[in-house]
Formats: sequence, structure tokens, C-alpha cells
Amino acid sequence: MTEILLILLASIALAFPLGLYLARVMRGAPMRGDAVFAWVEKPLYRLLGVNPARGMSWRGYVGAFLLSNVVIAALVQTVFMTQAWLPFNPDQIPNMRWDTALHTMVSFLTNTNQQHYSGQAQLSYFAQMTAITGLQVVTPMMGLALAVATLRALFGARPDEVDAQQAAQLSGDRRVDVGNYYTDVVRACVRFMLPLCLLWAVLLTSQGVPSTLAGGPQATPIDAASGMDSQKLPLGPVAAMVAAKQLGANGGGWYGPNSSMPYENPTPLSNALELIGILLIPISVIFMLGAFTGRRRLAGLVFGCMLAMSSVSVAATVWLEGHSATAASPLLMEGKEVRFGADGTALWAAVTTQVSNGSVNGMHDSLSPLAGAVPMVNMLISAIWGGIGCGLQQFLVYLLLGVFLAGLMTGRTPELFGRKLETPQIRLLALLVLLQPITLLTLTAVTLAIPSITGTSNPGFHGISQVFYEYTSAYANNGSGFEGLGDATVWWNLSCTLVLRLGRYPVLVSPLIVAAQLAAKRRAPESAGTLQIETPTFALTLIALIAILTVLQFMPALVLGPVADHLSLTLH
Repeated sequence: MTEILLILLASIALAFPLGLYLARVMRGAPMRGDAVFAWVEKPLYRLLGVNPARGMSWRGYVGAFLLSNVVIAALVQTVFMTQAWLPFNPDQIPNMRWDTALHTMVSFLTNTNQQHYSGQAQLSYFAQMTAITGLQVVTPMMGLALAVATLRALFGARPDEVDAQQAAQLSGDRRVDVGNYYTDVVRACVRFMLPLCLLWAVLLTSQGVPSTLAGGPQATPIDAASGMDSQKLPLGPVAAMVAAKQLGANGGGWYGPNSSMPYENPTPLSNALELIGILLIPISVIFMLGAFTGRRRLAGLVFGCMLAMSSVSVAATVWLEGHSATAASPLLMEGKEVRFGADGTALWAAVTTQVSNGSVNGMHDSLSPLAGAVPMVNMLISAIWGGIGCGLQQFLVYLLLGVFLAGLMTGRTPELFGRKLETPQIRLLALLVLLQPITLLTLTAVTLAIPSITGTSNPGFHGISQVFYEYTSAYANNGSGFEGLGDATVWWNLSCTLVLRLGRYPVLVSPLIVAAQLAAKRRAPESAGTLQIETPTFALTLIALIAILTVLQFMPALVLGPVADHLSLTLH
């Protein structure tokens, strides 16, 4: 318990100054390192052919976001399918199969890092360093950029630089300047993400995480009965990738076993560093919210709600994994983590799914059934800290719906910061909320109904959990899995590719559209009748709304999966 409290407190203490610094970076405020950073940033702007000072409407911002994703997707797909012929491939890794390459590309492009491959066996050093680690640096900053653009629309919109004739021809939301997408991503990467990754990589290297371009050595197994004369130990520039995967809420791993592998996570200190890395930036974004917008009470509301949900999630996972009726069942010992203990594994499982990280230091498939249900719920909510940018965007969706419902219950016109929520905004938010259950439940039902095509092999209740978890993880941009599932097939690669896209782009773009529409409306002055959202009462209302929208609508799936699995173990 002491370890858990220290890690959470350390994460919050480090996140506060980091959030203030991040607010300065995203505001474009003058900084001491401007001259140094400009050496990197100016050539990038010239290469991209953009004017970093020119603002964009939400349409231009989203268009630039999507265009950058298309260009990066083509480059990364090419790397995966030609890695056998590229340099830095000392282990002679062959090219990836097309469907695995497609799924991997989309998975890392959407900041999910869901792996249907084993990294050390199926990716070259070059692919790991460029396509994988490169995306782990850039894609979380893309999510952050969308969140910052949304905040600008809600709190700091200003007319774009257009003349009167042009302005008359544009709709209201087209005149709302939400910043420059390329500037936001470049500044966030160069001034924030890369320096932090460098620091974390050095710290992890000091703990023994490999950091080399040399091929792995050959070792002779002690047990000759294994049938192997020698075994090649896979190494590589692992520390840089692990730093990026944890700090960027990416997840995944250089090795198939992920952070349960001693090479990726060799010591208790490396374990603590990686756990803090998972939480650090998502919490920093909440502190950035207050400094960036000037509404510190709003940041306090968001932080309080997320901390409350996080505390319940961690406590439930630790208790269910270490002290419930099925916690010590021999049937659950396969894949169990023994280096860090039940509490250490449970803490990681809770934290990695509260954030859309997805890395593991023990196999989630071996958690007790109810302990495995908590990560599912965390991912269904997807706003307990959440991913970098994505978590705040998802929370804003809940916030807007909470304002709408609270306004209806109190007989007031739903307003947020003096701007009315009307039919177009609520319709878009409702479609976003319905997209999740339609996607997850439909694909889960199809997969379970035709096992001959989908390749599911577990006929019990746990098989339902495995399938539902895989799609939930993909939609939540998390990437963890119940790895007893055989997911390296064409069905799983293509169906998860669809879910990955549906869980990423609508969640990032829809709140920005709503915010721009609100910014284009005339602002009404606040009065005694204005709904006050920065209060404990509204916070409790918001948490209740989150529970209703996420947990209750998926209750049948949770009952047929983890709950039934738990009951079957206790009865036997």
C-alpha cells in the first residue's frame, strides 16, 4: 500500500510543474530556450511549407490532422513491408504480412499500440526505431494538439485574419481561430515530449534496460533437454522505446511479454519509473488546463473527478486481485507475475487502463475474473486520466452532456460558459456516445457467433471476456489484451483496424467541432440563474453520469463475461 501511495503522490507532484510548463509551450509564450529550439523548429516549418503564425478554423485544423495521418500511414506501412531490405536488421527479420502490417500501422498511428505480433521476433531495429518509436513520440502530441485547439475554441477564440468581405461569406464557426495544427505538434514534440523521453531513457538505461544497436548474443541453455543447442538473446535500443511508450500513453513493448520482461523492466526502480511515466503527462494535461485557460476551478473539477474515479479503480483492482475469493485459485496462476507481487501487478493493471497506455507488467488474462473486469470498465470510461489529449476530449464530452442534463433537470436552458447547447451540438454528442456500444457489442456478437471464421477457441465465459476486452481495448486506444486470445489472424487484424479508427478520430474531432460551434455563438453574461459547474455537486452528478453511460449500458456483457467467469470458479 505504501508503494502505491508513493507512486501516485510522486506522479501528481511531478505533473504540477510539468503542466505549468506545458501551458507555456502550447500558448506560444516567450521562453528562455527559444533560440535553441528554433534551430529545430524553423527547418521543420520550412519542410512542411507552413506559416507557424497563421491560425486555422476547425475545418483547416482537422484537415491538417487527417492529412498528416495519411502521409505518416503510407510511410510507416512501407517500412513494415520492406524492413527485411532496410538497414539495422542484425537478426534478419523478414517483412511483415500485409494484414499484420496494416493493423500495426493503424494501431500505432492511433496512439493505441495494440500488438498482434511479438516485437523482438517480427520487427527490425530500424522499424522499431522509426515507425514504432517515432509514432510513439508524434501521435500523443497530435492528440494533445486537438485538445488544446478545443480549449482555444471554448475559452480563447479570436477572429481569423480575414477581411470583411471574406468574413461575411463564412459561417460563424469558420471564423473561429483554433490555432495552427503544425505549430502545436512541432512545439509539443520539440520542447516537451523529446526532452522528457531523453531523460527517461537515460534513467531506464541506468537500471539495465538495453540500449544498443548490436545484435543479441548467443547463449547456451542450462537444460539440454530443451532441445536447443543455443539461444539468441534479443537486444536493441530498448530504453528509448520504453521511455516513449510510457510517457506518451502508448503502451506496447519492444518484447512480446512487455514490461513483465526483465529486459524491459529489470528492477523495482525501473518499475516505479515506468509507472510514474504512465501517469505523468495525462495528469500534467489537467494542470495545463487550469494554467492555459485561466479557469483553475474548472481544472480542479476535472482533477477531482478523475482522482476520485482513479482511487476507486486502484482500490478495487488491488483488493480483487489479492484478496478476493478467486485470487489464489491455481487455475489463474498461468502467466501470473511473481516479481512485483499481486499488489504491484494490480496497480499497473489499473493505472495502464485508466490511461490509454496498455503496457503490462503481468498478463491481464491471468487476473482474477473480477479484477480483470475493472480494466474493462476503466477503458469503457476512457476518461480516468485517459490518453494524452484523448482523455480530456472524452471528459469534455461527459461535461457537455452533464451540463445538458443538469439544465433539463433544473428547468434552465443548457449553457456552458454563457453559450447555449442546442440541437446540433447534442445530436453530435449523442452520436458519439452511441458509437461505442454499437461498435463493441456488434463486433463481439459477430465474433462469438462465427468462431470458424474468427478463430476464437475458448468456449467458456472467459472466452467472452477475451473477445470483449480485445475490442474494448482497441476502441479505447489502450492496446492491452487478454493474451490467451489468438489475435494474429486476418479477421482480428482487419476488425480491430476498424475499431481503432472509430475509437480515435471521432473522439478527438467531435469535441473540437462542438467547441467551435459554441465559440461562434454570442456569449450571454453569467447571472444568478447560470448553472455553476465548478462545484462538488456537479462533480458528483458528472461521475454518476459517467457510471450510467458506460457501466450500465455494458452490464450484460460484463455479467456474461467476468461475473459469470468468477461464479464458475467459486462454484468449483
